[in-house]
Amino acid sequence: MAKRRKDAGLESGAIQGQVTDQPVATTQKKTTRVALLGFGTVGSSVAHLLRRQKFAGIELIQIYNRDVARKQASERSKKLSSSIAWTENVDDVLNGDADVIIETVGGIDPMERWIKKALSAGKHVVTANKQLIAYRGVSLGKLARQHGVSLVYNAAVAGGVPVIPAVLHGLQGDRVERVAGILNGTCNFILSHMEAGADYHDVLAKAQEAGYAEADPSADVDGYDARAKLCILARTAMQVGIDPDEIETQTISRVRLVDFHYARELNCTIRQIAQVQIEEGGVRARVGPTLVPNTSPIAWSHGTQNLVMTTGEFGGDVVFSGHGAGGNPTAVAVVSDLLAVAHGSASVSLPVKQKPVTGEFLAPHYLRFVVQDKPGIVSAIAGALAKVGANIDSIVQRPGYPKDALPFVVTTEPCLTSTIESAVRAIAKMPTMLEEPLCMQMLTDEAAE
Repeated sequence: MAKRRKDAGLESGAIQGQVTDQPVATTQKKTTRVALLGFGTVGSSVAHLLRRQKFAGIELIQIYNRDVARKQASERSKKLSSSIAWTENVDDVLNGDADVIIETVGGIDPMERWIKKALSAGKHVVTANKQLIAYRGVSLGKLARQHGVSLVYNAAVAGGVPVIPAVLHGLQGDRVERVAGILNGTCNFILSHMEAGADYHDVLAKAQEAGYAEADPSADVDGYDARAKLCILARTAMQVGIDPDEIETQTISRVRLVDFHYARELNCTIRQIAQVQIEEGGVRARVGPTLVPNTSPIAWSHGTQNLVMTTGEFGGDVVFSGHGAGGNPTAVAVVSDLLAVAHGSASVSLPVKQKPVTGEFLAPHYLRFVVQDKPGIVSAIAGALAKVGANIDSIVQRPGYPKDALPFVVTTEPCLTSTIESAVRAIAKMPTMLEEPLCMQMLTDEAAE
């Protein structure tokens, strides 16, 4: 398990993110002037979509990016209107005439300062910045309300899947108790290709070439991107504030093809799952590779698709699915937010309560070992599990692997996360272990449906 610390705390208060039909306090102009911060994968797709769709009353007037000359030389920029002002000085945008600023750069610093300045100047802000909203969304929302403008971030979660507006508009009458699903399209691209037989490193390179993964893929593969989105969903669907740094994450980088072979033997596949559920006095939350039954809708999600399942006390399960990575799906969500703001909609404000987080789940677990095969290994593993009170459910060993590097799998009956982690630490010290055991939670059919 791993945690990554950001340079910030988390505020509690009200959430702000979805648009309604309430008019904003400012006077609606006939033409909404738009400035774009960033001309990368998402930003260039937003500009392309605005050019192709030619929305009435929307005018892109400014684009900010570092190294503007390089960006202006791209094929997409050459097709844009020559009247658009390009700049390497962000103050040209923040002090300019734009009514709405679209932010697609990402990150917390300096973006927090820039967006604060824009909101304080009376400019609406549309963003897909999940890290910023996860850590600073509450305080920025308060600032937006103080200045009578909107901060809208529906594109920050699930790319082109309108899960945030759907939750806010369609599920507020329910009490959402659980949110789970695939929130990172890059990891889904990698794992679903591995399911089809691709090597992890090969498919990661393809994801980077396609623009789904950064040169440093840790935010995706180590779970930090998904946990930020999970915090936003918890705030939106459950009115629960969570510090992202308190959510346990597990990397997918240790999953191998052999794990998909064994998962198939268990009638499962492997996906990166983000999940949060309300418990008395707090919440349980985690992000990591998870065995998912093949009967679950989550298992059917392939490529860059995202899938979010909410479970309500009264309405039961609701599923949202669609493409969650890449410029065009995210650009659709960004432009939809822009149009809502331009048409005079305002942001919703809902109360949020800060709650403590635990990564403790009661669930069956998948344990994969690679050993130098000797008599007594299985009994030693069984003894270590029994010592902490974990019961073996099955032992699976596929033929054809060498005895000096033999992979095999043990699955357990439901037990607490801390219990299985204690056993794995002890087993890892056994001299016959050739590498650190891989432990993954298994979703039950009931939890996955």
